Amino acid sequence: MSATTEPMAGTQSVRRAVAMLEAFTDERPSWTVSDLVEHTGLNRTTAYRLLTALESAEYVHRDPIGDIYRLGSGLIALGGRAQRAYTVRTIALPELEALATRSGETATLEIMHDGKMVTIEEIPGEYVTSGNQHIGSRWPIHATSTGKAMLAHLPMREVEVLLSESLPSLTEKTITSAAHLRAQLAKIRDDGYAVAAEELELGFVAVGAPLLDANGLPVAAISLGGTLTRMTAERIPQFGTEIRTAAARISHRLGYRQQSEPTNGTDEKQSHL
Repeated sequence: MSATTEPMAGTQSVRRAVAMLEAFTDERPSWTVSDLVEHTGLNRTTAYRLLTALESAEYVHRDPIGDIYRLGSGLIALGGRAQRAYTVRTIALPELEALATRSGETATLEIMHDGKMVTIEEIPGEYVTSGNQHIGSRWPIHATSTGKAMLAHLPMREVEVLLSESLPSLTEKTITSAAHLRAQLAKIRDDGYAVAAEELELGFVAVGAPLLDANGLPVAAISLGGTLTRMTAERIPQFGTEIRTAAARISHRLGYRQQSEPTNGTDEKQSHL
């Protein structure tokens, strides 16, 4: 291994610690050391050493009863600082609050990370919605309005990579065909918003629009989501207009300026879809 490719000293320990932290999920919020060892493939001594270091930073908390570990309060503080560091969040927050107030539905801000949509801000509306939506939630791109809205504005090479993986079915209405989803992208661009009707969760409908940067590329997306009884097909255009207009204002503040669509078919984002 050359000097340029050899990992820097200490990176292995950092990667192992990160792997341990990422083992904690909504589905598995607590672990015993034995289970963590089996899950991560680390030896017991290394696992104990890393957990002790993480506990000292309050990134994990050990419950002495049962010797069970959970994520600690230090990560809450760290996550809050990370959340506030997103410029797009600061700009989008007033629009999210206004959308939630006007519509009564839940407004969210989401970013794309590692092939998933991640909720980084949520403003509950007047009405009760799904209990599964909250900050930090990760959802498949193909089953969300925000994911589809971002796909419609990404360069084709990125779209193809994202759609090259299997598209799992979350409900009977989830689009699992890449060709079917790809065929929707032109309409989503024309409409300025995307709809996910019971594709993520039965009874839940969301309308999302992309937030574009100065280069016209999506950096995040916002959405309004609620129950099927309120987010009816008749009301979707109204919600779509609201979310599209709010997204346009945010995008303008992010540096995006509307330009005429190319007519020669050479634009990388458009000509292939």
